[in-house]
Amino acid sequence: MNDDETDQKRVEPPTFAAQDVRQGEIILKRHWQRLVFIGGLLAAVLVILLLRFA
Repeated sequence: MNDDETDQKRVEPPTFAAQDVRQGEIILKRHWQRLVFIGGLLAAVLVILLLRFA
């Protein structure tokens, strides 16, 4: 086989538009959901700070 034949047989992966594959939104409708989300972010920052300065 030559290079032209292998190029024709090669299957290209599908391409997707950036608009179609972007990440979803974080939807926090209830007050407790917001508190848990913000608490998780704060806990992550606290752990990083404790590991950095401990």
